[in-house]
Amino acid sequence: MRLTFLGTGTSFGVPVIGCGCVVCTSADPRDRRTRHGALLEEDGRRLLVDTPPELRLQLVAAGVDRVDAVWYTHCHADHVHGVDDLRVFSERGGGALEVYASEGCAATLRDRFRYVFDTTMRPLEGTSKPEGALREVRAYEPASVAGFEMLPLPVPHGREEVMGFRAGGLGYITDGKLLPPRTEEALRGVRVLVLNALWFGRPHPTHFSVEEAVEAAARVGAERTYLTHLSHRVSQAELDRRLPAGVFGAYDGLVVEV
Repeated sequence: MRLTFLGTGTSFGVPVIGCGCVVCTSADPRDRRTRHGALLEEDGRRLLVDTPPELRLQLVAAGVDRVDAVWYTHCHADHVHGVDDLRVFSERGGGALEVYASEGCAATLRDRFRYVFDTTMRPLEGTSKPEGALREVRAYEPASVAGFEMLPLPVPHGREEVMGFRAGGLGYITDGKLLPPRTEEALRGVRVLVLNALWFGRPHPTHFSVEEAVEAAARVGAERTYLTHLSHRVSQAELDRRLPAGVFGAYDGLVVEV
């Protein structure tokens, strides 16, 4: 299985608009972070994780011409507002693209993007629109998604519940503040773990700090852990310097074999 980090930034992205800090003005290309997105590939199958606002740019940069399904972690704007870029896939595939989300996120998608998910809304002759077929997933109930065997893993994120997952030797959690005991137990034995982490030092009410993510990773015990959803308050060079063995900062375009 191959994991590509399409976007590794927070909802602000990096550089942040109008910011002149050392990270936002860094010459290191790894410090330029678009909003969160990822791609799983195995035996020719492709699963897209989230549709951030920069999705078109991310997929062009990664050379992606097809996806088989989409997994939404949750419905915050930085994770879903690139949904219109799915149009090329539903148009090219001749039908609706399967989209997987929790019950609550699916309801939000139906309401916010009715033109994508309501089959009665047809485009005018000679035009097209993105078409998605929603499939609801439930916490801890295994689901087959585009040929990937997925175990949905919930984590708290303020007033939201984020649906991470385990797929074989990969555990993937973004936008979490802690790992509930059942989720943490389900992650044990993964070879590669992905966790969100904003910055070093101060805590945040809905996200891991780097230190908190490192502690959670140690409890899970993966061979390698990659931190994503990073802010402009931490540079890639600082991550390289300060992270313990086996923990790495992800960056846009990084490809990891699981």
